Amino acid sequence: MIRINVFIRTTESNREALIETGRELVAASLKDEGCVAYDLFESTTRRDVLMICETWTDAKALAAHERAPHFTTLVPRLEQLGEMKIEQFVF
Repeated sequence: MIRINVFIRTTESNREALIETGRELVAASLKDEGCVAYDLFESTTRRDVLMICETWTDAKALAAHERAPHFTTLVPRLEQLGEMKIEQFVF
């Protein structure tokens, strides 16, 4: 299994657009083969920080997800709306 945590720092003016885009990415990604979990979380202490937490069965499923149209369209939009930091764990 592969777990990816994507921390996103945004501005107040971009926050709602980032959340909408994140929700769209979550909804589409949950349908991808090999997706175990895909969630968007908001920090309870910092309005400028959100996190996407995703779990994949294996590297093949993750690679297919990264080539999917929803990923190639929505992730660049997220990158325009905030600063991303990615952590990846294999377990």
